[in-house]
Amino acid sequence: MKSFTASAHLEPDSTSRVSVFDATEDSGPFVSLRIGGQLVDLALIARPGTASALRALARAADEAASALDRIADSAADGDA
Repeated sequence: MKSFTASAHLEPDSTSRVSVFDATEDSGPFVSLRIGGQLVDLALIARPGTASALRALARAADEAASALDRIADSAADGDA
């Protein structure tokens, strides 16, 4: 990844979209993974050869989701 640091909160209504762009005179083919909300959109641009980075991101997102599930389960168990 090139250098950029940002912070945004995912919300239950956050959306995601994948767009595939064919090669043009100015650039080769690429894929855009866009995650958005009302105020912020984040677009990740992936070129051929970076599929492993996207798969690693998907694994990390799944791990984060599992952690949130465990947190929610612990909170629910504490309320019982």
